[in-house]
Amino acid sequence: MSKLLNRFNDEYEKILHSGLSEDQKTMEYSSLMTEMEHEFKIPIIRDPEWERENRKIIALYRKISMSRKL
Repeated sequence: MSKLLNRFNDEYEKILHSGLSEDQKTMEYSSLMTEMEHEFKIPIIRDPEWERENRKIIALYRKISMSRKL
């Protein structure tokens, strides 16, 4: 896993185990997802080919997404 991806995972874990409210965590997760979209150029529209080539990135992105309380 790349250093950059590790940094995003570490930030996710920090938010997950923080004392923030669920609403605050959701805001932090959303911000983290936006940052990932920019850094890794995650397509707005689902692209199966991109996802196959970037499995670790999309796995973390989806894990963060599923952690939000919408």
